[in-house]
Amino acid sequence: MIEIPTGLPAELVPLSWLIGVWEGTGVLDYRIGEGESADRVSREFGQRVSFSHDGLPYLNYSSYTWLLPEQSAAVDGSGDDADGPDGPVRQSSPVEPLTAETGYWRLSRLHIEGDVGPGMLPGVGPRPFNTAQSVEALRNSAEGFDIEVSIVHPTGVSELYLGQVKGPRIDLATDAVVRTRTAKEYAAATRIYGLVDNHLLWAWDIAALGQDLRTHASARLAKAD
Repeated sequence: MIEIPTGLPAELVPLSWLIGVWEGTGVLDYRIGEGESADRVSREFGQRVSFSHDGLPYLNYSSYTWLLPEQSAAVDGSGDDADGPDGPVRQSSPVEPLTAETGYWRLSRLHIEGDVGPGMLPGVGPRPFNTAQSVEALRNSAEGFDIEVSIVHPTGVSELYLGQVKGPRIDLATDAVVRTRTAKEYAAATRIYGLVDNHLLWAWDIAALGQDLRTHASARLAKAD
């Protein structure tokens, strides 16, 4: 059951199930190259995601990830695993911060006089789409809502995703990717989010480092207290 927070702007009701802080773990698995010569990056990670709003018709988004410790053998000086009461003792490497991203999520619609902008210019007249009935008029032919998501990475990459939210599922694909001169090659991506058994599940495919669009990462997150 999806609970609608009190005072939520009407345009955010279709995205309301995202609101909150989510924590959990996931798997990073990306193949670079083809066949036997391919390199594969595979690690487990932890993640904390936040979706919030300021009373405006968009969601604030942030994500922070860290690599989970890899188990490594603890040696006793001879090159062998050290023995403990329950068998060989193994050491874990420390938690390693990975990366972060931030952005905004909103319904995709034409902005009119009542909307803020460009810049800090206030809207003229009442703010549009401020009732549930008016927002219903934004449903697309698939009975979902078109959305726009902008995500900025600290590595010099900015993404603009287009997609739709339909019930507790979101499908996104990049419409544009902007990279600074110093950023690594990154061409396109898709993301899927879903609410399953009160958990936020997501999967992210990317086309990067000269590869076609392929599996990159996924996670299962639970609502934090």
